[in-house]
Amino acid sequence: MQNQGRSTRKRTGGRLKNVRKRRKNELGRLPTETQVGEPRFRVVDVRGTDTKTRALATNVANVNKGGETVTAEIEDVVENDANPNYVRRNIITKGAVIETSEGQARVTSRPGQTGQVNAVLLE
Repeated sequence: MQNQGRSTRKRTGGRLKNVRKRRKNELGRLPTETQVGEPRFRVVDVRGTDTKTRALATNVANVNKGGETVTAEIEDVVENDANPNYVRRNIITKGAVIETSEGQARVTSRPGQTGQVNAVLLE
C-alpha cells in the first residue's frame, strides 16, 4: 500500500507538528493487479535512470517444464495465496497457481514489477 506518513497525533492524543514535507523517495504506488486478458503494459520511471514495465494484463506465460521453457496461453487463475479474492477477479501475482495450455503452473515472477509471467509446471 501507499506510505501515508507518520501519525499526526502523539500517544497522549496531542497533535504533532510537521517537521518537513513529504519526499519523492517516500512515494508509494498502488499495487499493479495484473489480470488475465489482452496484453497491456505500462512503463514506470523508478529511482535512478531505471524503468519498470508493469503488466496490467497478459494472457501469455513462460512455463518451465523439465529443463525446457515453452510459451503457454493463460486460461484461468486457480489459486492465489496472496488474496483469495484475486482468484475470482483473475489477478496474477507471484505464487499464484494458473491454468495454462500446458497444465497447471505456479507463477515465479512478479508480473507487476517485471512485465512478464514466468511459471513452473506442477506435477
